[in-house]
Amino acid sequence: MSSRAQGFLVESPLINEDTAPSSFPKEKDRTLRKSPTFRVLGGGAMALGLVAVGTTIATASGGTEISPVSSGGADTAATADDQLTALQRDLGLTSEEATRLLDTQAEARKLDSELRTKLGDDFGGSRFDIDSGELTVAVTDKAAVDTVEKAGATPQVVTYGMSGLEKIVDDLNEERVSLSDGVTGWYPSATDDAVVVTVLKGRKAAAEKLIAGAGVQADAVTVEETTDKPRTYADSFGGDAYIINGSGRCSIGFAVEGGFATAGHCGAKGTPVAAQSGGGTGTVAESYFPGRDMGYVATDANWTPTGFVNDYNGGAVSVAGSQEAPSGSSVCRSGSTTGWHCGTIGAKNQTVVYPEGQVAGLTQTDVCAEPGDSGGSWISADQAQGVTSGGSGDCTSGGVTFFQPLNPILREWNLTLSTS
Repeated sequence: MSSRAQGFLVESPLINEDTAPSSFPKEKDRTLRKSPTFRVLGGGAMALGLVAVGTTIATASGGTEISPVSSGGADTAATADDQLTALQRDLGLTSEEATRLLDTQAEARKLDSELRTKLGDDFGGSRFDIDSGELTVAVTDKAAVDTVEKAGATPQVVTYGMSGLEKIVDDLNEERVSLSDGVTGWYPSATDDAVVVTVLKGRKAAAEKLIAGAGVQADAVTVEETTDKPRTYADSFGGDAYIINGSGRCSIGFAVEGGFATAGHCGAKGTPVAAQSGGGTGTVAESYFPGRDMGYVATDANWTPTGFVNDYNGGAVSVAGSQEAPSGSSVCRSGSTTGWHCGTIGAKNQTVVYPEGQVAGLTQTDVCAEPGDSGGSWISADQAQGVTSGGSGDCTSGGVTFFQPLNPILREWNLTLSTS
């Protein structure tokens, strides 16, 4: 019986560091550093959920099982330490600061969810400040300021808000552009209360044409130049993963009842897949790419889904749910090439222009990744966030990585996330 962990990470297209999309948007301007302000925040019980991939183990009968490490005792303590170590390494925090961050962030995530519901149409977006532990909630109606303040968050009155900006994004998505046009993507910026369109250097006219063609308000859009050109690619090389159509390599995102969620570019509907051990097989049951980057693989009985992910340090960590974390929150990614890395969530609902076409609805982060990490699990504390779609840079020099949010995948095909 093999005990080697296989990553639940699809080898989705990653963007080459020399041809990546524009630099991380203004949501990422915050330098990742140890913060004196954050050190004085009150502590509490540490959130134990870790970002990782589901581990698969070849069973004696030849099948493939997603097998968790024990959820109690020394194993739980070890995986908690692993998460703290990753946060300290990638965010420049002390052990105490990392522990407080997880606890404070869990409270902010809960508060964010409550205010989204309570404010309804007045909710204009939110962002979490990793240095101060403060949650800022934008509102489109001054009358909602009191509600935000009483809840314990900082209000910001805006004109458009995320709902207004997302309508502009939808209008831009209706336009068809290519990299040859000079436009590399667009996203709504909660910080600027505007939609940011990124273009190749010297090609602002392409953005102006896009904006005019979509018929959106020019004063609600800003244009930023970049020298980077996004493109997607997938490599076929060894590692802990599953095999696509007998040759390509991908990894699982999150286990769901009957299979697993993953990135859509890993295979069109009907594509056969198999566990790297050869014990389990499956078929891509649903897939969208481009447009969105979401997929669902239906597996046979030799694959048993469980609510755990691989921490790439000999253990596995539990998944408790899929509550969305606000921008600015810390997030961790597990990948079969580079293992486990952490960073922060930046712009949401970003559209990226790949050579294959536009992909909308992605979330941008400052977490590094490399080819083979694509499609992997993203978690903030113990809450599943998404699967890797693409990125730039590497885990030596750093980079930017996008993920396809998980909840739209679950809703699209009525899937049930496996939790522990």
